[in-house]
Amino acid sequence: MNIATNLERTAFYFPERTALVDGGSRVTFRQLDRDAGRVAAALAASGVRPGDRVALCAPNSRAWVTFYFGVLKAGAVAVTFSHLLSRPELAQVLSDCRPRAVFTTAEVAERFPGEGEGAGCRKIVAGGQGALTELTARGDPRFRAVERDRDDTCAILYTGGTTGQPRGVLLSHQNIQASVFNVAHFERSTEKDLALCFLPLNHVFAQVHIMHSMMFVGGGLVLQPTFDLEGVVDAVRRCAVTQFYAVPTVYIRLLSVPGIEKRLQCVRYCFSAAASMAVEVVREWKARTGLDIHEAYGMTETAAMVTYNHYYRHVIGSVGTPANLVEVQIQDGEGNALARGREGEICIRGPNVTRGYLNNPEETRRAFRGAWLRSGDIGFIDEDGYLFIVDRLKDMIITGGENVYPREVEEVLYTLDGIQECAVVGMPDREYGERVTAFIVTSPAARPAPGSLRSALKGRLAPFKIPREFVFVDELPKSPAGKLLKREIRKRYAGRRPSASAGD
Repeated sequence: MNIATNLERTAFYFPERTALVDGGSRVTFRQLDRDAGRVAAALAASGVRPGDRVALCAPNSRAWVTFYFGVLKAGAVAVTFSHLLSRPELAQVLSDCRPRAVFTTAEVAERFPGEGEGAGCRKIVAGGQGALTELTARGDPRFRAVERDRDDTCAILYTGGTTGQPRGVLLSHQNIQASVFNVAHFERSTEKDLALCFLPLNHVFAQVHIMHSMMFVGGGLVLQPTFDLEGVVDAVRRCAVTQFYAVPTVYIRLLSVPGIEKRLQCVRYCFSAAASMAVEVVREWKARTGLDIHEAYGMTETAAMVTYNHYYRHVIGSVGTPANLVEVQIQDGEGNALARGREGEICIRGPNVTRGYLNNPEETRRAFRGAWLRSGDIGFIDEDGYLFIVDRLKDMIITGGENVYPREVEEVLYTLDGIQECAVVGMPDREYGERVTAFIVTSPAARPAPGSLRSALKGRLAPFKIPREFVFVDELPKSPAGKLLKREIRKRYAGRRPSASAGD
């Protein structure tokens, strides 16, 4: 098994269909497969062998996708991490994975550690289509994917990075193929689809859920290096995008665009990743555009998809039911399975689950309870089999001996006028242990008084769940993939004294 054969098969069936749109250029599947073959041949000629690690550290581009599939065709392991990492973070990751080669850009390469800093890199390929063309000039476009075992590592995706100790998640060819099949099946994707991808390809969602699924079905990718509001809306219209993938923040921003429903007329399917979507945003999007915002549940360690909130019975607020061949169980702290309706830790097993982390047996041991992967998320399964995420186990606030799940508070805040984004976190408090604090983004003209917010929450939340402080900020910190960084909020405001808005 080699996941790169999905590209070869699609190039055989749909050679002239558009595989990639990158700026003003369009690339067919035939072109992409031949260029990836050239990369594979060039890598093999330079000494890269099956099982060797080759890293990619660059923004989204045609060159990134071509190089990635070239690495896989050669039987090597694609190691992907963010090009936004600092020099010390890059040194840490490179020292951990020790790739034979790194695909990056000249700008990012300036941040790479020197030879004496333990990075272990033998070669850096400056990114960009020109450099890629030079690399592949002598490669054979007929190069075919090297056969690998289904359990061999296909890709290593680094998580953490700017938010903690980075961990390299080992994903096998089987892990990715299992998820790719489920994504294509549940989203009803076909060769006629065109998906917009501005989320970073080093992240599991863009890499597996979007890119690999499109290569599998023969659909195309419209690539953008990052999110730009006008650029996104223009690309949807100009390219007739049918599948729109984004994160909650993007949907919130799009709702402020006049006439957004007309500008998205070609879109048939919307999906939100990275964080759970507030119910009120989903309802407003449906009312404005007529489109559901579909959600699934997954993580890097599960090659993306665990559950899916499907077409047949879309339940707002849920992340759906388990995908094919994937099992989900709610467990208590001792590992006992809990009955439906009971809250506990979400645990997963199936062919999509990683076998662990690179060079980190202790983290691997902690991540599993027997065959079950521990997600670190709290949730419950209702009587119909739908999974609901309550919160992150580590984000739970303990205030005055009471447990508060931030998401529950955030959902209520999102129903109030003027609130664009919010994050509820526990800040250190001498009296209560942790102080429930709401960080809120609003438009300046619509900024409510803390007293009015507190009054609006009374009767809807238990008194101990109502934030003791409301902090208004211009923006909330997020990862490159759009995930809200509550850890960064705590760190940024750790030394801050409570404002006059705190208290009852």
